[in-house]
Amino acid sequence: MASPVRRGAARRDELSDALVELLLAEGFAQFTLDDVAARLRCSKRTLYGLADSKEQLVTAAVVRFFRTATAHVEAAVATRTDPADRLAAYLRAVAAELAPASAAFFEDLASFAPAAAIYQRNTRAAARRVREIIDEGIASGVFGDVHVAFAAEVVASTMEAIQQRRIAATTGLDDAEAYEQLATLLVRGLRS
Repeated sequence: MASPVRRGAARRDELSDALVELLLAEGFAQFTLDDVAARLRCSKRTLYGLADSKEQLVTAAVVRFFRTATAHVEAAVATRTDPADRLAAYLRAVAAELAPASAAFFEDLASFAPAAAIYQRNTRAAARRVREIIDEGIASGVFGDVHVAFAAEVVASTMEAIQQRRIAATTGLDDAEAYEQLATLLVRGLRS
């Protein structure tokens, strides 16, 4: 039988995961703590065990979402050795991780400064990771000689445009389709 401490930690993890799922599906600006407690079938006191305010609760959920997404994306990349496959796997995994996030989530993310800052840090980290993969591809001769910083900036800007739904608005592509197109474009354009 699990100890009370383990059961408590498991319950907090379960609630945190359910909170992330709720916020991804519906956003968070319109919710009060009472709404969240009702939707998660817990007390406000239980929520206060996770964070001291709605803002801190949202921030913790956004951090959890991006931390989990990053782990999943890196796991997808770790199984590949060819830099072109790694780049494509990275972008496709990002698409898969973002797929559950609604437009409301991204709108709320952009309008809540602490969450927007988390999003920006993750976008910059993704751009650095793409740059590393491009560097690997150039060093191994799989990719032609390109300006790595420029390529990484193009990817970061495109990722931001996808996440902010600008690509969907101008092309009609959903996020997964847009990341697939980005992966195809980069891999074909970078191959030597």
